[in-house]
Amino acid sequence: MSEAQDDPLRDPALYSSRELAQLDFNFRVLAQAQDPAVPLLERLRFLCISCTNLDEFFEIRAATVRHAQDFEMPPGPDGLAPATVLRRIHERAAELVAAQYDCWNQVLRPALSEAGVRVLARDHWNDAQSEWLRQYFLDEILPVLSPLGLDPAHPFPKILNKSLNIVVVLEGTDAFGRAGNLAIVRAPRSLPRIIRLPPEVSGGEHDFVFLSAVLSAFVGELFAGMRVKGAYQFRVTRNSELIVDEEEVENLALALRDELAGRGYLRAMRLEIAHDCPAPIVRMLLENFDLDGNAVYRIEGPVNLNRVIQVYDLVQRPELKFPPFQPRQLAGSDAMFERLRAGDVLLHHPFDAFTPVLELVRQAAEDPNVLAIKQTLYRTGKDSAIVESLVQAARNGKDVTAVVELRARFDEEANLGFADRLQEAGVQVVYGVVGYKTHAKMLLIVRREGRQLRRYAHLSTGNYHAGTARQYTDLGLLTADPDIGADVHQIFQQLSGLTPVTRLRRLLQSPFTLHGGVLERIAREAAHARAGRPARIVARMNALNEPQVIRALYAASQSGVAIDLIVRGACTLRPGVHGVSDNIRVRSVVGRFLEHSRAYWFANDGQPELFCASADWLERNLLRRVETCFPILDPALAQRVKAEALDNYLADNCNAWELQADGGYKRLAPGPGEAPHSAQAALLDALCG
Repeated sequence: MSEAQDDPLRDPALYSSRELAQLDFNFRVLAQAQDPAVPLLERLRFLCISCTNLDEFFEIRAATVRHAQDFEMPPGPDGLAPATVLRRIHERAAELVAAQYDCWNQVLRPALSEAGVRVLARDHWNDAQSEWLRQYFLDEILPVLSPLGLDPAHPFPKILNKSLNIVVVLEGTDAFGRAGNLAIVRAPRSLPRIIRLPPEVSGGEHDFVFLSAVLSAFVGELFAGMRVKGAYQFRVTRNSELIVDEEEVENLALALRDELAGRGYLRAMRLEIAHDCPAPIVRMLLENFDLDGNAVYRIEGPVNLNRVIQVYDLVQRPELKFPPFQPRQLAGSDAMFERLRAGDVLLHHPFDAFTPVLELVRQAAEDPNVLAIKQTLYRTGKDSAIVESLVQAARNGKDVTAVVELRARFDEEANLGFADRLQEAGVQVVYGVVGYKTHAKMLLIVRREGRQLRRYAHLSTGNYHAGTARQYTDLGLLTADPDIGADVHQIFQQLSGLTPVTRLRRLLQSPFTLHGGVLERIAREAAHARAGRPARIVARMNALNEPQVIRALYAASQSGVAIDLIVRGACTLRPGVHGVSDNIRVRSVVGRFLEHSRAYWFANDGQPELFCASADWLERNLLRRVETCFPILDPALAQRVKAEALDNYLADNCNAWELQADGGYKRLAPGPGEAPHSAQAALLDALCG
């Protein structure tokens, strides 16, 4: 008897595909671009986000499925073979791409033009614009191009991941008498993908063209004496997942540097090409990239549509963007140690400023009583003030340890760079634990106060990145609680040394106690429900796919536990299935800020527990990463998290989508007589004033 037959909660029909669920999230992002209530340039930004997300999806998720197919790996909980998932990915992605370009061509581009922001198609250039662009091509573009004719002496070139390319069909002979056929023109990454036309030439203050349009229009200048019969833009998306056998390499940093050098040329996953490209050329490209026919996407517009995000940055039109806001500042942040001795501080970003965290590290670096600083760094952004403070602390003679996660996807090179800088300043840099990505967000400061040492800690759901702290919602706790400080100390000991697993006082930790702790608390709610006591779970995260947690939630629902889940992205649980998940409701909220907070609330028969965490309920987070889950012990702060980050989002009827039993999502709207409620707007009003 199979496991699914033995345990009905393992039935594949109760699980969605993680990849398809993740892909569907981008339709919800695209819906923001399609929403007339969103400011026009913000709609453009959401369109670009959906395009960039799709790129990353093919680079990572689709590539992972292709790898599983190649190695004949068994189906996951959804019962779908990798080949089936890959086929459905291409089918669903084709729908998304069609919707993206329809939004651009039929909605946003005309609306932007009407608002005085014109992204001019080639067939809309007037004589003055064409002449200026031709001269721009000759002066700024042609000198850096290196066209490559395709013949036996010039085989098909390596094409860099996501680079802009033009395949040119030629007629005639070149200087050596060789007959023209095909040539490839690669656009160097040094060239701007969006070109701004001077107002005195174009007649408009905000007029732009795509580099791809300029290349297609004037590529003939590269082939004097030959006739261009056609020029077709294309772009290939490749696998970008770095594979390093950490158990075999002697130096992880050196191994990653080697892998990064070749990342842009890994296996191809998708081909985007101009819609009118002749079929023989498409077949030639598919053959060179070793792709099946369903991996080609014929594009009605620029193949690199996400590059139009530059228009958002270049056009200063406040009325076309979200109104600016000022995050709430923490009173007493000029003396952070004194402030934390008075009590814990909860920060709800971006509504609360990130400044107190920056100030805590800065003040620690300068304070003569601070003896040690320990911090995890996953993503920091460029010119990080935190990195600067750690450098200064080391120069001031403090013991500074930084746990730098070199495998933070797409930030590997940046992390290698600042890790070198920290080491040069005397910081002890640790690259985490072999086989377990360090995703925990922790800061620990040890300070001498009189005859004792006191620990100050910061724990968060988000990164130490001042930029994303204004764009993502996250929850952070600043505390001098001795138990929490001792727990954070123990985890740093594990990361920097070889200490055994120790029992923590307050924190739950992956990969040791968090998974079991979540299962235990779900089971406890189920027991309360079976005993006739009120039982409820409210949890918020970015994604959910861990099968044991899902089965525990199904069992709790069957026991009568009321379960509300706020899951921004992929959720493989199916709510509302009769007899299984009738008591589970799942919603996704997509709005101005990227939802990134993780918070878990358990009713516990009138003695509720509330945790915030760096971890989603995904297999990788619960079982294969170093993560922290921390309780909010101050009742007033716990109530704040419950009200602001959970109840507030369960009341959203403007930006919320409800997951249906079939795996689809339904957008919620205010009912008759019901006032509209946007969770993010409510927090802006309440906290930012």
